[in-house]
Parts: sequence; C-alpha cells; structure tokens
Amino acid sequence: MSAKDLLIEMFDRMVVAKDASLLEHYYDPGFRLATNGATQTYAEFAAGHETVYATAIGYDIRYDDAAWVEGADRVAGRVWITTTRPGEEPTEVEVVLIATLKDGRIHRLWELTWPDWSQLKAFESYQEAAGSMRT
Repeated sequence: MSAKDLLIEMFDRMVVAKDASLLEHYYDPGFRLATNGATQTYAEFAAGHETVYATAIGYDIRYDDAAWVEGADRVAGRVWITTTRPGEEPTEVEVVLIATLKDGRIHRLWELTWPDWSQLKAFESYQEAAGSMRT
C-alpha cells in the first residue's frame, strides 16, 4: 500500500469512524507529532484521540487531490477536516501535512492547521487527556 493510500485509509477507518482501537495499526509506537509548533508522543496522541472519539464529535474529510507528493516511505498532502458537534456550527480545519512511515505505519507527522485545531473548544477534552503539548 502506498503512503498516500495508507493515510486515506487511516482517515476513513480510524478518524471518520472514530475507532481508537486502530491507533496501533496505523501508528508506530515511536510516533511523534509536530503540530503548529507543538509536539506529542504516541502515548499523548493516543490518549487524546481515545478521549475525543468517545464524545459526540463527528468528522468529514476532503482531500486536495492535486497536492499529494509521495515517496516510498513518506507523503505530503493537504486535507480539510470538518468537525461537527451537537448544538455547534461545523468547523472546517485545513491541514497541510508531511508524514513518514516505518514498517508500514506512521512514524512522524508534521502538520500546520488553520485554524489551529488545538485551540478549538471541540478538542478541550483532547488537551486534558493528552496533557499540554510541548512547544
């Protein structure tokens, strides 16, 4: 499976479906996230996702098909993630990302988002579960 196909499958099967049991399937135990100047370990990332997926949040993903750049073990792309929660207007977050793979799983992920997802009310429980991200 290509790096791009792996990311798209992960978004569909794990994020949109809110299935935290797939974290280990898609993410290497040595995973590190760099997002908007802050970093997280695999454990922090997993704790945040497990907590948010248990809420009433919903996700929809759109891909910029013209923005993919791919190598054997890395991929860069642009996606829009729309979050929905009962009683709130949907929020669309633009994500520009670069990911590297190790043994078929995401090992490093660098991303910039607009707006900054970590500042959105929908992700307050993520921040509490994951702990504060290091800058």
